[in-house]
Amino acid sequence: MENMPRIAELKEGEPVNEVFQLRRKQLSVSKNGNPYLVLRLGNKTGEIEGKMWEDVGSVEDIENGDFVRIKGMITTFHGNKEINIKELTRIDHDAVDISEFLPSAERSIEEMLSELRNHINSVGNYYLHTLLLSFFEDEEFMSAFKRSPAAKGMHHVFIGGLLQHTLEVTSLCRDIAEHFDLDRDILITAAILHDIGKIHEFVYDTHIDYSTEGRLIGHITLGIEEIDRKINSLPGFPEEKAILLKHMVLSHHGYYEFGSPRRPKTVEALVLYYLDDLNAKVSCIKSFMEKEGVKAGGWSSYHKILERYLYRTQRTDDREQTAEERAEVDDS
Repeated sequence: MENMPRIAELKEGEPVNEVFQLRRKQLSVSKNGNPYLVLRLGNKTGEIEGKMWEDVGSVEDIENGDFVRIKGMITTFHGNKEINIKELTRIDHDAVDISEFLPSAERSIEEMLSELRNHINSVGNYYLHTLLLSFFEDEEFMSAFKRSPAAKGMHHVFIGGLLQHTLEVTSLCRDIAEHFDLDRDILITAAILHDIGKIHEFVYDTHIDYSTEGRLIGHITLGIEEIDRKINSLPGFPEEKAILLKHMVLSHHGYYEFGSPRRPKTVEALVLYYLDDLNAKVSCIKSFMEKEGVKAGGWSSYHKILERYLYRTQRTDDREQTAEERAEVDDS
C-alpha cells in the first residue's frame, strides 16, 4: 500500500486518493431536503470528516471499521478541514495492514510493563500486593490489558493506551502519596486497577469502538466485577481493604454526572480522581495539538469535547539564551 498520509498535513485544495478506515457514518439532510452522508475517516495519524453529497445509497452496506478508498478534495468548513468525497470504494480487509490504521503507543509495551511491575513490587501490604499479582500473572487478562486503549475519543486512544495511562497515573499517585503522607499502598493499588474494566469496554481488533458490554454496563462496573472475582479467590482478604479499594474505583470519575456511582469520600480517592482527570486532559490536549500540527505560539481549531480553542505556549527551554543575553538579565 502507498505511503500513509498524515491527516494533519492535508491542505485545502489538495486532491485526495487514499485509503482510510471508516470510523463513523451518519445520514443527514441538507437545507434543500437532499440526503447526504457525513463520514468520520481515519488512519493511525488521526481522523478527518468527509461529506458525500451524491450517490448516497452506494455506501449502505459499508460499516464502521471497514476500509474505503476515498477520492475527492480537501475543503474547509467552519475552520475545520474535511474531504468533499466524489467517489468511495470498499477495500477488502485482507488488502490492508491493520497496523497502519490503529494508532499505537510510542513507548515500548514491555518497557512500560517493566515500570508498572516495579510499582507493583513496591506495594508492601501482603493482600494488596497479592491481589495485583493475581491480575498481572493472569495471561488472559494481560493479553487484553497490553492492547486495550484507554478511551475511544478523549485520551490515550491507541493500542497500549490503557497501559500507558495506568502507568502515568500510578507514577503521579506514588509522588503525591509521599508528598501528602497518604496510604501509599492503597493509592498505588487503586491507580493500577482503576480502569481495568476497559479491557471489556472496548473492541480494538480492526478499529477502536465501544463493545456491547461497554455501552450497557461501563468500565467502572466491569472493573468492580473483575476485582470482586479476584478478591473472592484470595482467602483472608481484609474486608475494610476491599471496601476502600472498591470505593476508590467506584468514585474515580469524581461526580455522578461523570459516571461515578459514588463521589470520593477518602483523601486517597480524591487524589486518584484528580490525578486520573489531570492525566486524561493533558494527554487529550497534547495529542490534539500534535494531530493538528499546532506550533508554539499557535492556536488549535475548536475542541468539541473540551469546548474551547487551545493555545500552544512557547516553552522557556525551547530557546537557549546566549551568554550575552544572560549577562544582560543579571545586570538588570
